Amino acid sequence: MKDQIEISKYSPCREALKYRLEHPDFKEAWENCPRGDWMLWIAQKAGVDIHPLTYAKAKCAETVKHLMKDERSLNAIKVAKKFGKKKAARKELDAAYTAAYTAANDAYTAYTAYTAAYTTAATAAAYTADAYAATAAAAADADADAAYTAADAYAAYTDADDARHNNRKKTADICRKHLTKHVFKALNIK
Repeated sequence: MKDQIEISKYSPCREALKYRLEHPDFKEAWENCPRGDWMLWIAQKAGVDIHPLTYAKAKCAETVKHLMKDERSLNAIKVAKKFGKKKAARKELDAAYTAAYTAANDAYTAYTAYTAAYTTAATAAAYTADAYAATAAAAADADADAAYTAADAYAAYTDADDARHNNRKKTADICRKHLTKHVFKALNIK
C-alpha cells in the first residue's frame, strides 16, 4: 500500500507516512494536517515554486519571531517575505540567509562558551570546603523542595508541549492558506 501513496516516493518519515495512511486521500490528509513542518517538507519535495514556498516559510517563521533577539534573524524574515512576493532578488535572500545563519552560530557559540565557563566554575567550586558545606545544607532542603520542583518541571514541560502543538497547528494553517493550490498542482491532485 505504501507504494500507492503519492508521498511515498519522497521517503517521508515514518510518522508522516502513518498520518497520511490514516486518511483516504492526500486532499483530506492535507486539509487536516496538524503540522506545518510536514506541509513545508512535502511542498519542497514536490517542487513547489521557490517564491510561494519561501513566503510560506517566512510566515511560519513569524510565528516565533518574538523569540528572536538578533536583528539579522528578523531581517531574514522580512527579506524572505519580499522574495516570496517577488519584490527581492535571490541575491538579497541569500545574503539575509547568510546573516541569519551567522547570527544563529554566534548565539550557539556564546551559549557554548557560557555553558563551559559555568561548568568549569561549578566544578572548581565543588572542590572547595565552603561549596561542600553549602551543598550538604542544600541537600537537606532539597528533599522538601523535590516534589515542588518535579511539579514545576512537569508543568513547564506540559506548557512547552502545548506551545509546540499550538505552533504546529498555526503553521499548518499558514501552509494551507499559502501553499494548497501549489502543492495540489505539483502532485496533480484535483
